[in-house]
Amino acid sequence: MIGNYSLSEIAERCNGQIFGDNVEVSSFSSDTRSLTFGDAFIALKGKNFDGNDLIDDAIGKGAVALVVSKKLSCKLPLLYVEDSLQALAAIALMTRERSEAKIIGITGSQGKTTVKEMTGSILSEKGQTLITSENRNNTIGVPLTLFNLDKRHEFAVIEMGADRRGEIKFSADAVKPEIAVITNANDAHVEGFGSLQGIVEAKGEIIDATSPGGSVILNNDDPHIGSWIERCAKRKVIKFSGRNPDANYFASNVQAGSGGPVTFKLNTPVGSRLIMLKLLGNHNVINAVAASAAAMEAGADLQQIKAGLEKVRPVSGRLFPLEGINECRVIDDTYNASPSSFKAAIDAFRFFPGEKILVAGDMRELGSESKKFHKAVGEYAAKSGIEKLWAVGDLSQHMAKAFGPQAKHFASMDELVNECRLTARPNLVFLIKGSRGSRMEIVANELSTARRSNAGLVV
Repeated sequence: MIGNYSLSEIAERCNGQIFGDNVEVSSFSSDTRSLTFGDAFIALKGKNFDGNDLIDDAIGKGAVALVVSKKLSCKLPLLYVEDSLQALAAIALMTRERSEAKIIGITGSQGKTTVKEMTGSILSEKGQTLITSENRNNTIGVPLTLFNLDKRHEFAVIEMGADRRGEIKFSADAVKPEIAVITNANDAHVEGFGSLQGIVEAKGEIIDATSPGGSVILNNDDPHIGSWIERCAKRKVIKFSGRNPDANYFASNVQAGSGGPVTFKLNTPVGSRLIMLKLLGNHNVINAVAASAAAMEAGADLQQIKAGLEKVRPVSGRLFPLEGINECRVIDDTYNASPSSFKAAIDAFRFFPGEKILVAGDMRELGSESKKFHKAVGEYAAKSGIEKLWAVGDLSQHMAKAFGPQAKHFASMDELVNECRLTARPNLVFLIKGSRGSRMEIVANELSTARRSNAGLVV
């Protein structure tokens, strides 16, 4: 973090009340497990936890002050607030305001993590860059990421996810990006937003928080781009595309290797470069174009873009290649699933040589049209030349039925895993995919020889 923060400063930001000394602190923690001596403890409250009940643990770990949403008796300086999550965001915004880093915010239904990694990799070629780590893209993770800003950082690339309306607004109001990216909007997690239009509007919340003189980078191939452009007001609009030369940034000459990485020509307002991605799937081309647009608008040049993109390696759970038992191959795409991401994974999978088995779990949070979406994925897989589809979960039955006679539906995860292990052999490749709640990583772990590495592709 940058400098010290007095309890009175924080209280003013979130209408809090101080009990005890108005101390200054330089670091904060919301988790007693990782709290270190000298931190101020922020007692967050959720559906299944209440940090206010962990005050004694925080004191025992050496906390010097407490931010709480219950009026407690305590010897330490204490800041009482109505909402400790709002206090967390207020402190994060204070940190952001003290930073001279150029801030890039990224959201979208799919691709935001990959675009974040790509943008961060490019900007790291130019200067010290803070990048959202792990899965810290929610209303708690985003403020905690901002806490890591310090005076060394020239750039920060912040990913923002959401399960319902208002969450992007909450995160983006703390981030206040100078450059905002919306990768796309589709039917992922539609249940929490009410409709696809609800998703479109929620993703657009990042635009409202972008500085008035900032840039908004939009997917020219997304049918909802018009509504986002209207929302931009006087902000600069930059368009990217996987194929359309009318966009400011676009790809051409895309070539997918046999079960391997992709090459393409990146076209920008200041020239072109041949890019060789070390990631699977043509869908990563448009991710790379989006990242290039964000990084170049932040000041990167073409050589830094090429170097940064070509250093990016697969992220665990996202088309991540693994060596499998009995010399089979495994593509672990278990991080999450939606109809569009399922189809993108199938598109990448069909280029692999050998016999291909799609191992599928349920897609969650799709609302009333869930059956239709599962059926469509099954039909798409059948037309793509995949030999077999094995599925587990109530909803995946519709996927298996639509695939046809070469599909199997398993009553339990144990039965599916056992069949996969018995079938694994050379010249056979499994694609494992499903929503996070489907726990399909169990299958990937059982089939993997456990030699997972980001050092390079294992194919």
